[in-house]
Amino acid sequence: MLKPDFKKCDGLVPVIAQDDASGDVLMLAYMNEAAYEETLRTGRAVYFSRSRNKLWRKGEESGNVQNVKSIFIDCDADTLLIRVEQVGGAACHEGYKSCFFRKITPDANSDGYEVIGVPIFDPKKVYTK
Repeated sequence: MLKPDFKKCDGLVPVIAQDDASGDVLMLAYMNEAAYEETLRTGRAVYFSRSRNKLWRKGEESGNVQNVKSIFIDCDADTLLIRVEQVGGAACHEGYKSCFFRKITPDANSDGYEVIGVPIFDPKKVYTK
């Protein structure tokens, strides 16, 4: 069975999450072998949180889970693309549909970026722990 080469990637493979309906890139995260196996078994996206050093079941606090529609593996077997149904409309912990809601602008008269997304939820009200 073809599966990611976790050994090549020091145990973590990058995973691009893409909205299955719109094609929008939602986020980049990482999976270890346990997260990958649980994702396959449950049909819900499970990642490995590098900051918390544990499995991160997407939406476990916010309710904004990702139902996996399909999984693709790259030619080197060291990166995954998962197409998901983003429940709740927001993948980003800052409340946006996509984690890529800031566009870099090299204009010297700006802050260096432009916010191009619209918040779906207020993270202060969702993440109360």
